[in-house]
Amino acid sequence: MSHDAKSSRLKRLNRIEGQVRGLARMVEEDRYCIDIVTQIAAVRAALRRVEESVLRDHIDHCVRHAIASGNKAEQEQKVAELMEVLSRSDR
Repeated sequence: MSHDAKSSRLKRLNRIEGQVRGLARMVEEDRYCIDIVTQIAAVRAALRRVEESVLRDHIDHCVRHAIASGNKAEQEQKVAELMEVLSRSDR
């Protein structure tokens, strides 16, 4: 992972952490349910963007390396990993 990508992802995750703390305050303050649900959706969307960025990086580096290596076992392992993580993210 490049330094810039790592820094960007950490900044995003810190913002998400702040959003989650804000959600906890909203619940503590008995804020309107729809406002809370709206903020939960925003947090989920932000997490999805970080997830997509990490997956893109993984495909661009790890999977590309496995393909270039010509090692069939490594290629199959990387494809299996991707399939597993993508199936979990749909749940």
